[in-house]
Formats: sequence, structure tokens, C-alpha cells
Amino acid sequence: MSALKIARACFVFSATAVLAACNQPAAQQVSAPPPPEVTVVTAAQKELPVSFEYVGQTAGVREVEVRPRVSGILLKWNYVEGARVGAGQSLFQIDPAPYQATLARVEADLASAEARLAQTTRDAARLKPLHEAKAISQKDYDDAVSAQEIAAADVKSKRAQVTEARLNLQYTRVEAPISGISSRAQKSEGSLVEAQQTLLTTITQVDPLYVIFSIPDAEHLKLQHESTAGTLRLPRDGRFDVHVKLADGTEYARMGKVNFTDVRVDPQTGTIDARAVIPNPDLKLRPGQFVRVRLSGAMRPHAITVPQRAVLEGPNGKIVMTVNDKGMVEPRPVTVGDWAGENWVITGGLKPGDKVIVDGVVKARPGSPVRVAQAQAEAVQPSAAVAQKSAR
Repeated sequence: MSALKIARACFVFSATAVLAACNQPAAQQVSAPPPPEVTVVTAAQKELPVSFEYVGQTAGVREVEVRPRVSGILLKWNYVEGARVGAGQSLFQIDPAPYQATLARVEADLASAEARLAQTTRDAARLKPLHEAKAISQKDYDDAVSAQEIAAADVKSKRAQVTEARLNLQYTRVEAPISGISSRAQKSEGSLVEAQQTLLTTITQVDPLYVIFSIPDAEHLKLQHESTAGTLRLPRDGRFDVHVKLADGTEYARMGKVNFTDVRVDPQTGTIDARAVIPNPDLKLRPGQFVRVRLSGAMRPHAITVPQRAVLEGPNGKIVMTVNDKGMVEPRPVTVGDWAGENWVITGGLKPGDKVIVDGVVKARPGSPVRVAQAQAEAVQPSAAVAQKSAR
């Protein structure tokens, strides 16, 4: 074949190919991009532990003011300030000399009264047979009996005075009414102290220890409503487990229990006082400390949670992006509750089985198809999170 015929054949073939390409649809010329890939979690109901946090302050279970029962000069201290003391231990000594003298005097008065009683008893016994024989008048015998009764009453009075004097002498030894940690002494040796008036020191029982905190009334009402609706299960009799976090961020090793919740609302603060008791054998906690109180023991029986990054801020509130049965993106308004670790508790808007987009939300457009990465399309494990009260 000649070169001219070959050139003509190539030209005809090229032109035919160009015309065929121009006649094809545009969709066949450029292939469409694949749908974006996203990862999802499948909404599932689970039993979720719930905890609540408040600010609390420690206080002694018992705090007793030590005051003298008798007046006098304070001779000496019998304890070390700030040390542990036991019930009945001597703390202070008041000068006992005046009370020893008083005791000696009333004991002598008692002996005299007992002697008079003995004399009048003998007189009455001697006159009784004479009275029966009509040898003396009725008046003489009655006077003897009355004298005996008066002497007996005087003996009782003197015995009471002796008992009082002995108590006053005993009270010069000021003892600790309870076991606990002593405070500093308020009066120095040589000071005059007055009965029932002068404060000598205080003793605080610190094992166990109280932790006092306040619950906002609005939050208390919310818990009651959720408990009534069955979405929250509270501990029996409100006896939450109590964990304490100290000011340096460390958590106290021992756990306590809530043992009191007031029925009244403080009108000034709008809060309800509550109290927990916690063991403190090593005295690591001291009265007056500010601590963080975490209450645990409540459960959400049918909770649905999603990662926090899956919840978006919509024009009318919180929303999540879901993937429907057709593989299309569908926005869903939701109602959120508390945080649960890195998840958010969803109280409305989702049902079990819904697929919520977690990663790739930026590429997902409402109404557009997406491709689910099956490796991540798993429900959140029930034990992976613990619900906590958030400060939103």
C-alpha cells in the first residue's frame, strides 16, 4: 500500500474516533467521586453508673468545749496541746486546797449531826416504855420523837453536803469528756477560771469524720423527677457511696456513706444540706478542710451514650449526624444530659440501632451518601464510661 493511502486511512480513523467521543454523554466522560468515608457508633441502651460532684468541708463527728465545773486558780496543764486524748484523761488541775477544806468541814458537821441523831434516838427509846406506862405526858414523848426525826433529817442534809463537797473536789481535776484531738489551751497556768464560764480548750472526735456539702434544690428536684420516671435509679434510702478528693488533687483512700440529708431548703442559698461519714483512722483528714465530694451508687438503667465529638451545635440546639438505612446522611436533633467520661448521655432524639457519625462529620452533608467504615461501627462498651455531673 502506498504511503498516501496509509495516511488517508489514519485520518479517517482519527476523525471517526473524535466524532464518537463527542457523541458520548458527559457522565461517561468523567467518573463520579466515591462517597466520603465516615466512622459511626451504633446507639445501644446500657446500664450506666452515675456520679455527682460537690464541694464539701470536713467537720468532727463530735466537738466538745471543755469548761471547768468549779471556780479557782488553774495550777497546771496535764496534756499536750494538739495531741490525742482519751475520755477521762486529766487535762487541767485547779487548786484543790479550798475544796479539801470545805470537805473536811462538812464531814465534821456530818459527824456532829450523826451524834445528835444517836442521842435523840436513845432518848426516844428510853421514854417509850414510860409513855406506855403513863408515867410521862404525851407531849414529852412527842417532843422526843420529833427531836429524833429532826436529827435524822439533819444527817441527810449533812450527807448531801459531803457528797457535793467531794464532787467539787473531784471537779478540780478537769477531765476529757470524749476521746479525740485536743486543741490549744485558752488559759495559762495561774489564771482564775470560773465554773461553767471559762473555755479551757476543745476536743474534736475525728475518727470517723463528717463531710458536709450542699445540693442545689433544682438539681435535687431533677434527681427526684428522673427517679420517678425510671430513668435514674438511686441508692436505697439515699445512702450514696462517698469518695473524697483532697485540695492537692489526690483521692482519699477510704470510702464513706451519706448518712443524712436535710428536709429543709436553705432560703438564703437555695441548697439542701447533706452529710457523709467517712473513716479517718490515720488522721489524714482534719476538721475544716475543703474537699471535692463524689457521690456514686446511682445507675441509669437504659442510657444511650455517644462520643462528645459526635454532638454538634445546631441552629436550634444540639444535633448529631446519622446514617439511615439507605446510606444517606440525616441530621438528628437530640437532647443531652450529663457527661459520661468522654461520652455524652443522650436523653432524647436517638433510639437503639441508630448509626451516629463520629469521625468524618466535616465531609458528611445532609442528604448525601457516605461509606461507613465497618471497622469502627461498634457500639460504645457499657463499662467504658461513668456518668458525671457536668458544670455546663
